[in-house]
Amino acid sequence: MSNNDSNQAAANIPPEILRVKQRYSIIGNAPSLIGAIRRAMQVAPIDLSVLIIGESGSGKEFFPNIIHDYSSRKHNKYIAVNCGAIPEGTIDSELFGHEKGAFTGAISSRKGYFEEADGGTIFLDEVAELPLTTQARLLRVLESGEYIKVGSSEVQKTNIRVVAATNKDMLRAVSEGKFREDLYYRLSTVQINIPPLRERGRDVLMLVRKFSNDFAEKYGTPSVQFDDSAREVILGYRWPGNVRQLKNVIEQVSLFEAGNEVDADHIKKYLPPQYSTDNKPTVASAPTFNYTQEREMLFKLIFKMQHEIEKLSSRIDSLSKGGTTSGSHSHSLIKYSGAGSYKPTTPIKEVVDIEDGFADDETPYSEAAGVDAPESGSDVADSEAITLEDSERETIKKSLERNCGRRKKTAEELHISERTLYRKIKEYGLE
Repeated sequence: MSNNDSNQAAANIPPEILRVKQRYSIIGNAPSLIGAIRRAMQVAPIDLSVLIIGESGSGKEFFPNIIHDYSSRKHNKYIAVNCGAIPEGTIDSELFGHEKGAFTGAISSRKGYFEEADGGTIFLDEVAELPLTTQARLLRVLESGEYIKVGSSEVQKTNIRVVAATNKDMLRAVSEGKFREDLYYRLSTVQINIPPLRERGRDVLMLVRKFSNDFAEKYGTPSVQFDDSAREVILGYRWPGNVRQLKNVIEQVSLFEAGNEVDADHIKKYLPPQYSTDNKPTVASAPTFNYTQEREMLFKLIFKMQHEIEKLSSRIDSLSKGGTTSGSHSHSLIKYSGAGSYKPTTPIKEVVDIEDGFADDETPYSEAAGVDAPESGSDVADSEAITLEDSERETIKKSLERNCGRRKKTAEELHISERTLYRKIKEYGLE
């Protein structure tokens, strides 16, 4: 905004509002901002509760001061309380006070904010963060001016005006049961909405000029100049942190770009990467999962199991035929056709537990392997069971040795879970 535009906008603002802006160092001529100041001045002399709603960093804290200073309570105390910064266990004590011995650590009686500010104004920032029990106490103060200290049964009176502020959607909080409906309507007798910075138009450029001059003076550095491209970026950015964020960014620019002319590329370096300049958050693309790698790993495990089965098949044939080795069972379960494609040669009819390396029934034979399970009780069956156990034990033992006893690495090498590895180690006495 040029000086002429700024002067023309200021000329249309009533003198009393200009004085308020000057007194509280409020920068900007946006109609929504001027409307909020006018509303605060109008309600100030009338002793009503006021609810100020605005995003975090939008400047809500100026308006309770305006309301107090332009009211009949201006000569009495003004206390600002951040409800979100006080632990739930002590908020009642902070607001309403407590008696000696009311709880562990209460070595003496203490006045609360409502007693301290009697006759004045109390500003409850982040009022939506109040616990429901405290909300009930606050409602009583607003309705009758009465409250009870923690640990006391004596009702006390206070004459106080409550101005509250929040950055939450209060109606949504009421519908979700997080905020009392009756308290909401008590607090919002008069409601003032503070516009976010992105809705204040060229006010942002006025703030940039003000902040850059202030920081140059503070740090004793040359002023920063912003070219047209930098101003376009500043105007286009959504400023989710509002005036507070803008001030932080300009402080960094004033410090590190002192005496320079700042362009768009310079400004973008100081803006968070998750936001773009078109008022929309930049959504990071979802990570793509590499199924090929997982498939290769699974087939590698299957090939390893196949190799073991073929060796066992050969030994079974050798035993059953008096030492002669038959290759009738040495056919492949799976053929590799290239380009990451695997095709089974025999239909697999049994679901294999990949974690343990055996079928669900713990039988190391299946139709898929092309091996007929020997009859229970036969010498061949007993011999085969021992062979499988010894083979598995030896495989685990050698893997543990290769990995210097590191179980996680061993489990990864064997493609089984650590839980299964621990069970096998204990079972085979490899501890």
